[in-house]
Order: sequence, then C-alpha cells, then structure tokens
Amino acid sequence: MIDHIISEAESERAVLVGLISDQQNEVKAREYLDELAFLADTAGAETVKIFLQRLPYANPRTFVGKGKLDEIRAFIEENDISMAIFDDDLSSKQVLNIERELKVKILDRTSLILDIFAKRARTANAKTQVELAQYQYLLPRLTRMWTHLERQRGGIGMRGPGETQIETDRRIILNRIAWLKEELKSIDKQKAVQRKNRGKLTRVALVGYTNAGKSTLMNLLSKSDVFAENKLFATLDTTVRKVIIDNLPFLLSDTVGFIRKLPTHLVDSFKSTLDEVREADLLVHVVDISHPNFEEQIEVVDKTLREVCNGADKPMIMVFNKIDAFTYTPKDEDDLTPATRENISLPELKRMWMSRLPHDCVFISAKTGCNIDELKQMLYDRAKEIHLTRFPYNDFLFQKYDDPETES
Repeated sequence: MIDHIISEAESERAVLVGLISDQQNEVKAREYLDELAFLADTAGAETVKIFLQRLPYANPRTFVGKGKLDEIRAFIEENDISMAIFDDDLSSKQVLNIERELKVKILDRTSLILDIFAKRARTANAKTQVELAQYQYLLPRLTRMWTHLERQRGGIGMRGPGETQIETDRRIILNRIAWLKEELKSIDKQKAVQRKNRGKLTRVALVGYTNAGKSTLMNLLSKSDVFAENKLFATLDTTVRKVIIDNLPFLLSDTVGFIRKLPTHLVDSFKSTLDEVREADLLVHVVDISHPNFEEQIEVVDKTLREVCNGADKPMIMVFNKIDAFTYTPKDEDDLTPATRENISLPELKRMWMSRLPHDCVFISAKTGCNIDELKQMLYDRAKEIHLTRFPYNDFLFQKYDDPETES
C-alpha cells in the first residue's frame, strides 16, 4: 500500500486554506474549513491558522492569489509550519507551483481523507479498497512526482528519462488498479455468499454522516464492542451483529460514514461496504442533532443514498442523536429576524421534523441511553412488519407479546 501521506510519528503543524467564491459564500467556506480542521485533527495534525481569500474562482496556477500566497509563506516561515492543507482538490500543476512557493508539504481535502482511510483500514477488504482509491487519486498526479527529471533545458542527457519513467509508473499503477479491481470483485462474491448464508433475517443498516454516533448506537443496541470515538471515519469496515428485541431477531450493520466533498472514486472503491446499504430492508439514518449544520448533513447523506441505492425508496427511521449535547440561544422578544438553528429549541425542532418527515423519527442520546426504548419499539414494529410481509404465516410468533390477554 502507498505510504501514508501524513506521518504517524508525531503531530504536524498545519495551516488550512480555503476560498470564498461564486460557488460558496463566506459562511459556507468557514463551515467547510471547520470540517477540514476536524479531518486534520483526526489525521493527527494540529491546525495553527486558517487562511481565506475571496476570489471568483480558484487560481489555476496557485489556487489563491500571489499576495495571499506570500502571506501564507511568511506565516509558515515564522511559525514552524510543516504542512498546508487546501479545502478543494488541487491539480498536479497547482501542487507543484504551491510547493515551490511555500516549501512545505501540500495536501488537499481528498489526500487528507485518503490518509485517514489508510490509517483506519484494518481488514484486508478495507485495505484493498483504500489502496485502489489511493492509486486512482495518484494516477493523474504522476507528473509532480518526477520534477527532478523534467526537461527544463536542452543538452545531452536532458531528454526523455522523465517522460519514460512517468509512462513506466503509469503502466505499473494501471496494472495495479486492474488487479485491485479484480480482488474487490472476489471480495464482493465472498460478501454476497456471506449475506446469503444469513438466511431470511430482516436486515437493518445504520447510515449517516461521519461522527453522527452510528457505532455508539450499534454498541448500545447489539451489546457489542464496535470501535467508536469522537473522530471522523472511526468505522470503515462494515460490522454486522444479530440483535433481538423481545422475540424478534434481525441483523444490524454499521457502515462507513458520509461526508461533504467525498471523492467519487472513493465511493466507488467502497462499493462492497455499501452493498450492505443496498441490500438492507430498513435504513436507520443517524443524525447529529447537536451539529449546527445537521440539515445539510442530512442532504449529503440522502444524496449519497440515492446514488448508492440507485434511487430505491427504502423504508427509513430517522434517528436524531446527541440530544444530550444539543445547545441553543433563545431569541430576544424584540428580535424579528428569522429563526436559525442556533436559536431554535429542541422541542421546536422535534415538532418541525415530526410534521415534516413521511417516516418515523425519534430523538435520542446513544451516549446516555435517553429514549432508546422508544427507538427499540420503532425497530421492533418495522422489523415485524417486514418479517410478516416475508413470512405471512408466522404471525403466531408475536401473539403472546401483542395480545394483552396472553401477556398475563
């Protein structure tokens, strides 16, 4: 596997760079950079300063303008910075030009996410998927890796080797990509056999934005010990556990979290992981209600689900998690401006979403266990409905629980 982009030895000091452009206003740009800072922290980097510049579009040579680049370089030299992370994908030309100016390691959002994925991958399946995504990212950026062999001037010995080496590396990488794709096909077949061997049990998949609390909820419902922490992409490998609520067993799977600006080839690489979502009978969409931009996170997940499930309309339960961390600032009585997420109370949000959603929703705290019984009842009711649709003659299994006369 390709070496990690960020060293694991010790925390590196980094600056973050973003744009206020025609495509995103200042509020949106700062939100993205806050998320980028969380990604950097997850990867083991310390964010020292954030730089923003207002431009109609990214500079094709250096992403930001010359004056801003000079400002960044001066700060880097004065503060022992070893890395600059840009919020959007950079071309190989941009990376080369920026490296020449700043003389530090240059990353973009995708390379940072890939590094986190490489660190988090534990199983052969996840490692293969990450390696494929890394090579697909690397392929169009090969030119910057052979700058020492560029044809910068004429003369004997200055023609050809760089181009020859690049073409050789390109063939090696293309062959490796082809091999990895075949390996993933083999993994897909193995996963398909495993899913068939699970019988006809109802399948429930936890989905949601990264760090929404899916793994914590998985541990609570299944009484298992799935790895969970307050970091992005804590879960890469799909974990499946058998859960029994009252007398009803079903399979519960925890899947990789989604994120804004997630590279397409990364989603493609994780096809076998997302097959659990495609084949699920019921989706449980976990939302971090304490996050100031949770509504946009819902949109990101919904959009990705439409792509993953080919537009299929699967039954869903919306779970608003982390109510224990929810905060808001009440509006003044004289304030006539429209209410925002920051000044809407939790009861108001509950009324809003319960009236808006066409399916079940519940507000819980997986950390404290608040309202978990209500969620379990929803899961039981929906799983029972799916089970009886599949096995209409098995309704006697539920009579002693649903019939008040038999309960006594």
